Amino acid sequence: MTNNENQSQRFIYIRSTKQKVSVTDEQFKYFYDEAGRVRKREQYHHRCMCPKKFIWTCDGDCAVCEYHAAGDMLSLDAGNNDDGTNLYDSKVTATASMEQIISDRFLLEQLFERLRELDPDADRIIEMWSQNDKISDRAIAEKLGRKQRTFADQMKLIRAELRKVRGY
Repeated sequence: MTNNENQSQRFIYIRSTKQKVSVTDEQFKYFYDEAGRVRKREQYHHRCMCPKKFIWTCDGDCAVCEYHAAGDMLSLDAGNNDDGTNLYDSKVTATASMEQIISDRFLLEQLFERLRELDPDADRIIEMWSQNDKISDRAIAEKLGRKQRTFADQMKLIRAELRKVRGY
């Protein structure tokens, strides 16, 4: 076998049998493209701790990999507070009463109705809020095609009016 033939020889490492299996370039590319995609996703979530020198052993089966970690996944038995409690041991202690839920829903409908009276684009604003509750006034103004300062002043007046409806 010449040196060039030896270099073009491709293999896939089978972790369960700890063997290298010779494959074609196409099989090699397909296998390691998929394994690389899985590995990169796991690395992004801090679940793959595979050292660079062992990347060639990665087969994308993270469930049985010795370098797999919990990462940013929540677990029922992993500690999630400073006091060491976990989700499995936690119990729901307080729930909202049905009357409170109905009352809140009624108040929300009142607020939306008053907003519709104050601003002709209220339905679009409500839709943007429902899609992203952290959306800024600047982003809403941009989407509505209004000047940011003018929109902010309008929203300040509208919020004051809505506080009156809410009772404070």
